[in-house]
Amino acid sequence: MRKFLIAGTFLLATPLAAFAGPIGNACADSPRARGDRALCNCIQQAADRTLSRSEQRRAAKFFRDPDAAQQVRMSKSNGDNEFWARYRAFGEMAEAFCAR
Repeated sequence: MRKFLIAGTFLLATPLAAFAGPIGNACADSPRARGDRALCNCIQQAADRTLSRSEQRRAAKFFRDPDAAQQVRMSKSNGDNEFWARYRAFGEMAEAFCAR
């Protein structure tokens, strides 16, 4: 029991940035985020709920290359269309929970 209490205390005391994923990191590096780490962590949490880790890495590239997102959106591939549906769900969740 004591080990769990110590681990829980450590997790609460550790900065959220240490747990950032691909989306959170891409967001933080984006000029649009203006260094808003709390916003980027919120967006990462939405990504964790809607996208697999590999999909997060794929989507993170859109922060640097918006044209890549457009290419996926316009693709006729079933795989791209399925990914785009999950990506849209991620965007809607992030907007609903992280908008200020």
